[in-house]
Amino acid sequence: MSWRENAKKRAALEATKLLKDGFVVGLGSGSTVTYAIKGMGETIQQKGLQLFGVPTSYQSLMLAVENGIPITTLYEYQQLDLDIDGADQIDRKLNLIKGMGGALMREKIVASAAKKFVIVADETKLVERLGTNHPVPIEVFPFSLPTVNLKLQEIGGTPILREAKNKVGPTITDNGNFVVDVDFGVIEEPKNLNLQLKSIPGVIETGLFPEMADIIYIGKPTTVQVLKKKQ
Repeated sequence: MSWRENAKKRAALEATKLLKDGFVVGLGSGSTVTYAIKGMGETIQQKGLQLFGVPTSYQSLMLAVENGIPITTLYEYQQLDLDIDGADQIDRKLNLIKGMGGALMREKIVASAAKKFVIVADETKLVERLGTNHPVPIEVFPFSLPTVNLKLQEIGGTPILREAKNKVGPTITDNGNFVVDVDFGVIEEPKNLNLQLKSIPGVIETGLFPEMADIIYIGKPTTVQVLKKKQ
């Protein structure tokens, strides 16, 4: 296993130490969260804790089932005790870019429902400012794509429709929408840009998660750095 995979696993397992009996937990998506879901399954088996998971994607749903985690929904639990998820970029103010896995809308809904939103990542995801050599994923209603692209260009973005792998045509989210990756360059005000994007008709959700994370575990080659929201 490479140092980066070890760092991901280290950060993810650190987050599972927050689990308590009876917790309902949001299960994010992506390679780092995979380690957290497996760790949660081991916690259930080894410690006998009663835990429930709310998956944000088919990936996390199937992985949870494979690891013996009972599944529930937001219909049963409107407020979650904890949400563990990954991130594509993290700045020093704990703002995030997410959505390269295409699950941004469900991830943001679940994160907003959690009492504590926890991010796990390796140190390559930590940057001084969001948008540095990285696009912002946006979930777009297919009918609106031409007009949304035009408005994104008008506010300084360079939109690219995400193409599917091993399939002809665009990426389709679990919600039946397109994903547009938009290059804005360095983002000075993530919160303001998020609000601006959300005001465009046809934009379902953005991959900007400003001021949402409560705790971030950053895996390093031999340690885990912990970043916390200022109270």
